[in-house]
Formats: sequence, structure tokens, C-alpha cells
Amino acid sequence: MARTLRDANLGTREARSKLKPRGKPYWRAIEKGQHLGYRRLKGQAGTWVVRHYLGNQSYATEAIGPADDFSDADGVAILSYWQAVEKAREHMVRRAHAANGTAAPRTVKAVLEAYFRARDDEGRSTKDDRHRAAAYIYPTLGDVEVASLTTEALQAWLAGVSKARPRVRTAKGEAQQYRKIGDDAESVRRRRASALRIWAFFKAALNHAYRNGDVPSDAAWRKVKAFRQVDAARVRYLTAAETTRLINATSGEFRDLVRAALETGCRYAELGRLEVRDFNSDSNTLAVRRSKSGKPRHVVLTPESAEFFAALTAGRGGSELLLRRTDGTAWERSHQQEPMTAAVRRARISPPITFHGLRHTWASHAVMNGMPLMVVARNLGHVDTKMVEKHYGHLAPSFIADAIRAHAPRFGITSDRKVATLAR
Repeated sequence: MARTLRDANLGTREARSKLKPRGKPYWRAIEKGQHLGYRRLKGQAGTWVVRHYLGNQSYATEAIGPADDFSDADGVAILSYWQAVEKAREHMVRRAHAANGTAAPRTVKAVLEAYFRARDDEGRSTKDDRHRAAAYIYPTLGDVEVASLTTEALQAWLAGVSKARPRVRTAKGEAQQYRKIGDDAESVRRRRASALRIWAFFKAALNHAYRNGDVPSDAAWRKVKAFRQVDAARVRYLTAAETTRLINATSGEFRDLVRAALETGCRYAELGRLEVRDFNSDSNTLAVRRSKSGKPRHVVLTPESAEFFAALTAGRGGSELLLRRTDGTAWERSHQQEPMTAAVRRARISPPITFHGLRHTWASHAVMNGMPLMVVARNLGHVDTKMVEKHYGHLAPSFIADAIRAHAPRFGITSDRKVATLAR
């Protein structure tokens, strides 16, 4: 039988902070033969683990997530003590069903959590999708068994998400704030496009469970009809003149961040994770080791771009952050929003553009300059040209466009208006 152990006090942050950091977890019994453990780490949040007694003094142990030592628990990516206890009990139920040869009921939340863990194991980021699931899926469908889902229920859920008001960042402890939306065609299109992005990973999680044999059928979600013609958004990019004005409206470390985005087309999160050693002056490339897809890539730089990064890395240690804030800390989520908004306002850029628009700017100008779409896709980190064709294909020089401009009829009509085009 399992030996008796003294329970550790794990219920509060304060109690856990008094424990000595060590690799071996501190344990607390929650059921007979099952314990919740806490691994105290030095300088970072600890992790929760669960173990089950197998007999003969042996246990099966599994990590279940980080503790809320430094950040507030959300029940998804960060777990409080009681949330960890609940997740440990879910493990116990699944093991009991497995031992009896029966399938445990799989809820929507359980299926999504399993899918997120699989993506984490592949090195792919799940942080944003976890938050979207907690906001838009779990409140309505989280406790529903996947086997009982119907096409009608999923269709109604998708329609509801498409009409929901967009959430905005809200201070901790305050009621969630929402942004007002219009009822014009563009507002409807944007909300439907957002709903489809949530549906994309939701459906991927359901398919993942079906392939693993966790649910008996995929018929319910295969029949869901997605919204049509919602991806027709016009890509906003900066002209050469607007780019110059934006650079002139920035300074210091934020100026370096903006220029790095314009020189590479990298995503904001990718830029924030770069280290000095990721710039290779011999090959004039920049190594993106963690991308949105989870696959590393090497961004090829122009001579001017390489010169910029050479100046940025001169005399610095290889493990230092390549791009950092004024206080030396990393560019984390949303840190770019406020300085970007201010810079766009100072540069008098209208309509305004977000930081992600700098990635569109690099891609748009590359395509207009005649860069092959596959090359653009590879430098941006796409596996094929599908997304590039969708967003930038109309900008590419083509045989059809050249033929029309060379041979379309001209009727000699002149304008009697004297209008001078102002530089943007």
C-alpha cells in the first residue's frame, strides 16, 4: 500500500512561497492513492503535478499546469490551488474509466484542453486561443459532452459569437469591458471573421478528439455552415512616404522595434523573442526560432537591413534580447499598442494603422516590387502561398494586368478639372 506522507500546505501563494525551492514536488493527498503536488521553482512560478498510486510503492506522475504564484489564475493557462485540485480529480476519473474499459464522458472543455496540450507539446503557441476559448466557448458549451453536440447547437453558438461585442483589455478585478460595434456591412463582416477564427481552432480540437477515438462521430461539426465572403478585408499598408513619416515620429527603443518590423516583416511576438545571436552577419539572416506555427525559419535581410541589425548588435552579448524596452525588459503582449497609436497620430497617418500593419507593409511592397509569392511566403513563415495570394496577390505584377494596360481601348477623353495630387 502507499506509504503515509505529511501533507504540505499548498492552498495559498503565501504558504507556497515559504517552501524551499527544489526539484522534488511537495505533496498533498486529495483522494486515497492520489496526490496533488507542487514543484517550487526559484525565481519563477511553480508547477502543479498529480500522481496516482499504481501499487508496489510506484506512482504515475503527470504535470497539469503552472501555479498562480505571480499571476492571477484563469483556470486555463494558470491554475489556483482549487483549480489544480479539480483538474487532478478529472485525471482520476479518466484513469478509473480506462481501468474499467469504459470511455469517460468527454466535455467540450476537456477536448479543447487536450488539444491545447498537444499543441504545446509541438511548440506551438496556445495562449491567445486559450483566452478565446475561456471567453467564447466555455461559458456556453464547456460542460457539454461532445458526443451530445448537435449541428443546430453549434450553428447557434457560431451565430451568437458573431454577434457578440468585442472584448477590450480590462484592469484586473474590474468587470469585463466591451467595444461598441456598428451594424454596417464592414462591422458585420469583421465580427463574422473573428467568429470563424475561433471556430477554426474549436473545430480542429473536435477533429483531434475524433481522430484519437475520444468521441464516436464527427458528423455534428462537419455539417456546420461557415459564413461566406468574410475574408475580403482590405489589407492596410503604408506607402513609402507614410513609412518615412512614421519612422520620423518614433524614437529610441520603439523606433528600433518599428524599423525591425519594416525590415523583416516579422510578427510583433517574434521580434520580442529575438536574441542578439539570432542575427547572422555572415549570411545576413535573422533566425526566428519560435514562430506562430511552431516552426523555425531564417529571414533573409537586404544589405540595408543587415547594416541596421549589425549596428543594433554591436558589442552585445549573444543571449541578450535583440530588441528591448527603455528599461531593458522584453516587449510583451500589448506593450506596442500605446506607442504605436501615439506615433501614428504624430505622423498624421490616416486611416490609422496597427503595429501588425508593418508586416503587411513589408509584404505588400515586396510583392509590388516583383518578389515571387513563394519567396514572400517563406520569409513571412507561411508553408505555402495561400495566405500571400489571398492578401497580396492583387498587388503582384501579372501578365493579365500588363496586357490590359498595354491594349485596353483609350478614347482620348481628358479631364477639365485641374487637380493636384498631394503627397500622402
